[in-house]
Amino acid sequence: MPARSARKPTEAPDLEAAADDILAAAAVEAEPPHPDVALVERAKAGDTAAFEVLISQYQRQIFRTANHITQNREDAEDITQDVFFKAFQKLDQFQGNSKFSTWLVRIAVNESLMRLRKRKTSKTVSMDQDVETEEGSIPRDFAEWRPNPEQNYNQAELAEILRKTIAGLPPGFRTVFTLRDIENMSTEETAEALGLSVPAVKSRLLRARLQLRERLSRYFRKPKEALQ
Repeated sequence: MPARSARKPTEAPDLEAAADDILAAAAVEAEPPHPDVALVERAKAGDTAAFEVLISQYQRQIFRTANHITQNREDAEDITQDVFFKAFQKLDQFQGNSKFSTWLVRIAVNESLMRLRKRKTSKTVSMDQDVETEEGSIPRDFAEWRPNPEQNYNQAELAEILRKTIAGLPPGFRTVFTLRDIENMSTEETAEALGLSVPAVKSRLLRARLQLRERLSRYFRKPKEALQ
């Protein structure tokens, strides 16, 4: 009687891993598309009303971002208009690989940093230079920026101190700090908006926070005599 050939036992499939894959795929399919996707598609098709909805949703965020980076309200207002104008012109370039808000923030950051570079290259005026008026030359007057050390700090004063301290950060640190800690964007969204790696964002954010804490500590450690 011929001997039966031994069959190699087949390996049992990893049912748990297969189930995880099926559930993950189902979750992706079940995830509803972001409402912005439909608005963007309508805007691409020429629906200006749809784009106006996007403007109303994000213009405050874009203005805040530009204002924090440039520290100038008029510049921020101009930048906000430029951002939405350029976004409308370049809607076809938005592929939906990121959130529409992240795409807008990336444009806003680029416009804000460009405005800062232009400001640096513009002609500077000496603090000692007199101001020419119709009545002749008068000394340039600069308001005292330091708070009165005798007064109690209220919320508005503390906010102003914080604003000035943030303004003193290097632009690269200030931008990351603005997106992460003020606009509450995620680390990944911040990295995507700035074209940086996630580790680079984390590094800049840490250094920004450390510099901010040190500057604030020095500010409040100043003896009253030094502030008078």
